[in-house]
Amino acid sequence: AEIIQMLNSEFNHLAKYPNLDLAPKDLEDAMAEVDKWVYPDINNGVYRCGFAKSQKAYDKAIDELTEAFDKLEALLSKQRFVAGDQFTLSDIRLFVTLIRFDEVYIVYFKTNTRSVATSPALLNYCREIYQMPGVKETVNMAQIKYHYYCSHPDLNKYSIVPRGPDFERLLKMPHDRDNADAARKRKLSLESE
Repeated sequence: AEIIQMLNSEFNHLAKYPNLDLAPKDLEDAMAEVDKWVYPDINNGVYRCGFAKSQKAYDKAIDELTEAFDKLEALLSKQRFVAGDQFTLSDIRLFVTLIRFDEVYIVYFKTNTRSVATSPALLNYCREIYQMPGVKETVNMAQIKYHYYCSHPDLNKYSIVPRGPDFERLLKMPHDRDNADAARKRKLSLESE
C-alpha cells in the first residue's frame, strides 16, 4: 500500500501528468473504508482461496470473497468508483485483481462463485478503467496467464495455460458508465426534491 501511495506523488517531477492526484485528501476516509475490506476479502481473498490448505480454510475464504464481490457489485451500481465519483488509488488496487479474475483466479484459485463478466456493474467499471488513456497498454493478458499458470508447479504440474473466455475482448466493448452516472445523479436530484 505504501509503494502505490509513493508513486502517486513522490515522482511528480518525472511524471507526464504531475497534477494527477489519485489520493485526494477529501476522499481519504472513503478510500480507507473501502480498502479495509477490499484488500483482505478481494485482493488477498483470491490468494486465500487458491492457496488454502484445507477445505475449511477454502470455504471461509470463498464465502468472504463472494460476499465482498456482491458488496462491490452493489456499491458500483450506485456510484462510479469505489470511493465515490472520482478515480483513486483504491480503484487501481481493485482493478489489477479484477482484470485477472475471470481468466486466472476463477480456474486457478477456484474462485468460481462469481465472475466479472456476469456482474454488470463490475464489468462496466472494468471497461471504463481499461479504456482510460494508457491503461489498456499495461494489460498483457497472455503474460498474466503465463505467469500464473506456469509459476506454481504444485498447482499446475505441467504448466498448461487454459485458453479462457477472452475476457479482454469484453473490456474493449463500450461501457455505459457515463449514462449510468447521469441516471444516478437524476435519481438523487429527484429524491432530494
